[in-house]
Amino acid sequence: MDAADLRRAYDVLLAEAEAGGFDPPPPGRWNAEQVIAHVAANDELMAETTEAVLAGSPWVSYNHNTIHRAQLDEMIAESGGMPGLIPLLRDRSERLCRLVERLGDRSSTLVDTHMRDGFELVIDEQLPWGRTIDIHGRLHLPIHIAQLRALRRDGGSPGGP
Repeated sequence: MDAADLRRAYDVLLAEAEAGGFDPPPPGRWNAEQVIAHVAANDELMAETTEAVLAGSPWVSYNHNTIHRAQLDEMIAESGGMPGLIPLLRDRSERLCRLVERLGDRSSTLVDTHMRDGFELVIDEQLPWGRTIDIHGRLHLPIHIAQLRALRRDGGSPGGP
């Protein structure tokens, strides 16, 4: 996935977040703020890993702390809720996209990747970092876009179902 495709995926996610109109989640699920906080926290970790790949440093990528409610809720409180989370996500996603633009041949660098997002996405293996970025853009972000849409009162994307 190139940076332009990744940016388009973020544009959709951010449009969903900005549209608002979210109901509380079903029991045991994340609310809209937690979804956005998770993606923003995950983006920070992915950017750090991408920087390490660019520097030629060995790295292991874990997203475990980006899925715990306590950490997400702390991030939400520090950001002031959705009005602060959206610009945070915009900044972090743009940073990640700028780093992805620089990967070039280093996208084939193998990184021990440990990613868990509910039952929908579980990775625990060594992958080329470019493949992990691809999974993030093509699978991970769409999972959270779908979560936000499911939380919307009208049950769909901005402007209708």
